[in-house]
Amino acid sequence: MTAAGLIVASHSLELYITTAHECPYLPERRATNLLVDPAYPMNGMVYGRLLEKGFRRSGGDVYKPCCHRCQSCVSTRIPVAEFQPDRSQRRNWKYNRDLQVVENTDGFQAEYVSLYQRYIRARHAGGGMDDDSAGSFADFILARWCPTCLVEFRLQEHLLAVAATDVLPDGLSAVYTFYDPDEGQARGIGTYALLWQIARARELGKSYVYPGYWIGESPKMNYKTRFQPIEGLIENRWVRLHHQG
Repeated sequence: MTAAGLIVASHSLELYITTAHECPYLPERRATNLLVDPAYPMNGMVYGRLLEKGFRRSGGDVYKPCCHRCQSCVSTRIPVAEFQPDRSQRRNWKYNRDLQVVENTDGFQAEYVSLYQRYIRARHAGGGMDDDSAGSFADFILARWCPTCLVEFRLQEHLLAVAATDVLPDGLSAVYTFYDPDEGQARGIGTYALLWQIARARELGKSYVYPGYWIGESPKMNYKTRFQPIEGLIENRWVRLHHQG
């Protein structure tokens, strides 16, 4: 890996460029990432500034796509004060109001494992995550330096979904949401989880929800631009993205 540098809020960070690997989003493409030095003493405040510059985290690793001749991965954020749900989202919100929401800040729970594995096998079979152990799964969604709330969505006592959500100074970051592949899918609970995060951010006085990267060529990511208004970081500027289709 080669090194580069970045200054964020007076903090000097060393960055590394990873070796090329198979792109997880677009077939037949190779990808590289900028990776913040894993030895840097990261914290929520610095990470919040990095989110503003298009970085994300996977476990404790903070990274940003940096691919040769490709800028398809666009970091996104939803300005919560301006967000207006469309008709479909309003129906989704009303339909799922029978769910109990539990904000778990006590960390990983054993009951999450079977739900996560069922979700991966149904939605991302063969993607390399099928056989994740409980430990590797927990390491993927949590970081010791970052306050993360594991938001549980339950129908009575039955766990339907978990939305790992980082709580940062100026926003909430949607790390990963997994759900019951049968009932959760039927309820559109992925949409409901993001609607809940937007509502919660508004209650907490946060400015943004960061739902992750959006790729215009990826049909699986088309849902993100249904949350209007939504902004994308393009050429180091946050601009409005428009939903198509």
